Amino acid sequence: MSARLHGLTPDLTRAVSAVARALDDGRLDVAIARMAPLLASQPDHPEVQRLHAGILGMQGRHQEAIALMRTALAGQPDDPVYLNTLATLLGQAGEYDGAIDALQAACRLQPDMALAWYNLGVMLTRSVRNDEAEAALRRAVELDPHATDARALRADMLRMRGQPAEAAAEYRRVLAERAWAGMAWWGLADLKTTRMGEADVAAMQAALREPRATDDDRIAIGFALARALDDQGQYAESLQAIATANTIARRRQQWNAAGYSAAIGALAAAFDPPPAGADEPGLGHEVIFIVGLPRSGSTLAEQILASHPQVEGTGELPDLPQVLAEESRRRGQPFPRWVPHMQPADWSRLGHRYLERTAHWRKHRPRFTDKLPSNWIYAEAIRAMLPGARIVGCRRDALETCFSCYRQRLDNNEYSRDFGDLASFWRDCDRSLQRLAGRHPRAVLLHDYEALLAEPEARIRALLDFCGLPFNPACLSFHENTREVRSPSASQVRQPLRGDTAHSTRYGALLDPLRTALDLPPWPV
Repeated sequence: MSARLHGLTPDLTRAVSAVARALDDGRLDVAIARMAPLLASQPDHPEVQRLHAGILGMQGRHQEAIALMRTALAGQPDDPVYLNTLATLLGQAGEYDGAIDALQAACRLQPDMALAWYNLGVMLTRSVRNDEAEAALRRAVELDPHATDARALRADMLRMRGQPAEAAAEYRRVLAERAWAGMAWWGLADLKTTRMGEADVAAMQAALREPRATDDDRIAIGFALARALDDQGQYAESLQAIATANTIARRRQQWNAAGYSAAIGALAAAFDPPPAGADEPGLGHEVIFIVGLPRSGSTLAEQILASHPQVEGTGELPDLPQVLAEESRRRGQPFPRWVPHMQPADWSRLGHRYLERTAHWRKHRPRFTDKLPSNWIYAEAIRAMLPGARIVGCRRDALETCFSCYRQRLDNNEYSRDFGDLASFWRDCDRSLQRLAGRHPRAVLLHDYEALLAEPEARIRALLDFCGLPFNPACLSFHENTREVRSPSASQVRQPLRGDTAHSTRYGALLDPLRTALDLPPWPV
């Protein structure tokens, strides 16, 4: 550390330490205040640049943060701490390939750096490279047996594999050691296999008062507490716990609903009329994209399809956004500005690149799913680069979808912090899906969750037919499929269909602000 502080006065050294502590605690406001004298006197110092990049990343200014961190790294190219910071920023921006490369370099330079191994496990998990992720997390825990975040993430992986009891036991062991471990509390709450009791509620309330808890801990505990209060029928108190957690999160960055809607409009305009896409009509016939809002039934749709002997269920793959990001870097323009310049051969090249990146998912079965919900944003690009692909747009009751998003701790989905933002995001998504289905009826299916509950076999047959798959009775018994499921709905899709999944009615008029945002009538008096 002393080498990184070379050239700083004692006062500035103390300021650097204060900023670093604030960032570790998730206190963006404190970090910004303490950064001011450093930026005024030493803006070009690598350590000042590194911390400033961390602040920009927490504010959601990802590309600025990455550019500044690369500048800092140029002065410290073999510093594993700098590589770890760069990787964190790349991960925040969804650039997982680059993040993994940087973390692997950090681990080579300093093999005993537990934090780098943990972050590597995080990025590999997000890239659905689960075996490699497990190895990295195991190494992190070997180096630091008290690495509670790594242990909590390993418990998450147990849940993915359908081992809820083992996951719960590990979460409890983490909490016995660190009672304010937010990710362990949230993991326990999100299992949904058992209800947390009054003792858990009291323990979480105490953890929220713990001075050593970071803002990230408090956010996660807030959502877990809300889940426990909901289980006990304390609905107003549950909403208050979520609101408090979201207030902490919104101190870091605010969602710009109007700006996002404008960006979605610009994206639609870039593909109107649709471009001349890849000149190989069947390119991409292997893939079934499943898109829509989180909590709209996408995991269930994938579980049904993955129960077919011809389909591999993969989860939320990062490959499509990564391919588009590669093209943006190649052209020196952000997507979709380069869309008008694309020729059929260019779209074909991107389609083949996507299939190259995802080839390992076709080792055992000829078809596979790509269930990254936000890929609805890129659906027109999918049509251009993979004209043989099928797109399943998942839709569910607007109030239920938005409320479910609001109650769920969703990483990097800042629109879910506020009812107005949620309603705006839902409209952007729904309009896009409706437009896509109208424009590409043979390639885009609107898959309705409530219709599936009402007529399971008919809707499952229709889904399979749309995907060009022969009917298989295993798809009706999807809950018997023991594959790994990395989703908040992992426990639900291992159960038969239930007709009592609506949750908003329990809250009655308490959800009238959300109803108003969605232009729905108020709860009847």
